[in-house]
Amino acid sequence: MPSTTINPTRMELTRLKGRLKTARRGHKLLKDKRDELMKQFMDVIRENRAIRKRVEEGLMRAHGAFTVASALMSSEMLEQSLLYPKQSVELDMTFENIMSVDVPRYQFRTKSQDPGEIYPYGFAQTSGELDDAVDAMAGVFQDMLRLAEVEKTSQLLAEEIEKTRRRVNALEYVKIPQMEESIKYITMKLDENERANTIRLMKVKELVLKEAIQERREENARVVNASGN
Repeated sequence: MPSTTINPTRMELTRLKGRLKTARRGHKLLKDKRDELMKQFMDVIRENRAIRKRVEEGLMRAHGAFTVASALMSSEMLEQSLLYPKQSVELDMTFENIMSVDVPRYQFRTKSQDPGEIYPYGFAQTSGELDDAVDAMAGVFQDMLRLAEVEKTSQLLAEEIEKTRRRVNALEYVKIPQMEESIKYITMKLDENERANTIRLMKVKELVLKEAIQERREENARVVNASGN
């Protein structure tokens, strides 16, 4: 029996069959979307792992060089050397649509294309290790930006995968079985009604035939009586 009360009519049967066809088509499309989202998600996860490894290695190099530089230079000189940066950057954010998911894309631009502009100090009173630390940080900055972009993308894709998975499961295990059960119930009811109508028609036909036979007999009896008289 269906979980909800339905009207077992041919019109309702036609409507449910149309809904079932649409639900099956939507279920297939959602499954295809889920599979493609999973593929995109796995690609992003692999890229995330590789970029994170590069970022961690770059930060370790920068940290090691800065530690050596802080040991060789006084804290006052180190602070003064890094107090006023010469280079400035601009960051623009756009969006890219991946399977109906808007993921961020960052564009990074420096004010000057001169690579020497990353050093905000003169080289006379600073150590080479400080140059190495600044250079390592400048090199890892692009990867850090890409890492933030990839991690946000993976988060958004994971949320969309979960929503799509719930919709697929709702159609596969709830909606479609309910409609199939309702269609089966209506079909059985209609067949039962059709059989009942057939039986009623047969009984009516049988009664009509009996009445016709009885009338024929009575008519024959009257004819015989009339001939005898």
